Amino acid sequence: MALEVMAQADAPIPLGVAFRVEPGELLALVGHSGSGKTTLLRTIAGLWRPEVARVTVDGATWLDTAAGVNLPTHRRRVGLVFQNYALFPHMTAAQNVMAAMDRADRAEAERLLDLVNLHGLAARRPAQLSGGQQQRVAVARALARRPQALLLDEPFSAVDRATREKLYGEVIALRAHLQMPVVLVTHDVNEAQLLADRMVVIEEGRVIRAGTTAEVMADAGALRAMGIRELAAMLPATVAEHLADGLTRLEAPTGPLFLPAVEGAPGARVRVRIVAHEVILARSRPEGLSAQNILAGRVARIVPGHGPGVMVHVAVGDHEILARITRRAADQLALQPGETVHAILKSMSVARDHVARAPDRRRAAE
Repeated sequence: MALEVMAQADAPIPLGVAFRVEPGELLALVGHSGSGKTTLLRTIAGLWRPEVARVTVDGATWLDTAAGVNLPTHRRRVGLVFQNYALFPHMTAAQNVMAAMDRADRAEAERLLDLVNLHGLAARRPAQLSGGQQQRVAVARALARRPQALLLDEPFSAVDRATREKLYGEVIALRAHLQMPVVLVTHDVNEAQLLADRMVVIEEGRVIRAGTTAEVMADAGALRAMGIRELAAMLPATVAEHLADGLTRLEAPTGPLFLPAVEGAPGARVRVRIVAHEVILARSRPEGLSAQNILAGRVARIVPGHGPGVMVHVAVGDHEILARITRRAADQLALQPGETVHAILKSMSVARDHVARAPDRRRAAE
């Protein structure tokens, strides 16, 4: 049940976007405020109609301006999760979930609440729940519609950082149970890179870049639109052991990584986001450093920026580490494609919310 979207408009903002989301895939629409992300979500949901648009899901047409088709929101099997939760304050969690069902089914509502880790909280009203718990109720309510597409509009922006970290992990775990296309609207590149399979970067209503997270994060034009400091690489890793000094040793294709207290039992698969401006490069393996992570690789390519900086792509096995350094440093090191180089990363430079559980593709395929 792939979701296909095309939208063109001159007002309220210029808009010219088209994308496709496959079943079970999470696509992130990324861009600054006012770029058109939420307008596109409203188009899919039937809350706004552009001048020219077409929205189809699994071959069914929800919107086609050329053919005069425009199904109202209640006839589109779409699940919506907003940043402000939009729960009914006088209803319990279970009642909020049942309100979205064609036929109220308390047992099914409680099953969905269990699915989002709210076991035993079905009888509580929103005021008796934390912000993170309210957001989980909103997700369960969206799923109660048995949607053909799930839309998430800045769903974590109203909660604190610690709660966001937990919700990231729960969304990743939840995806093992989802077979519909999922669209996430966010301005947070870290969030998009941790959660999404693919990204579409939007600026002033136009697509700057679309592709896998790795492809987008390696694109200079997309990075300028998102903010160059957001450049980062994603590395898969497995929790190896939790050490007595508070560090966790991860086994990655690039070699061992030592990071602060990563959650998960040994054997758990995670993804680590390594921000490019936190990486230092050396031509030979340095000694006597406090940095715990020194990874050997080869320069794959060097991408110049508009200012004094360059982006160095360091190939380590089948993966890449990105380093943002000055042009002067690159010249002093005489960096060239194919040259051996060592990427240096302090353990404390990787934030806790830059490590997330890896999606369980095996369960999703069952």
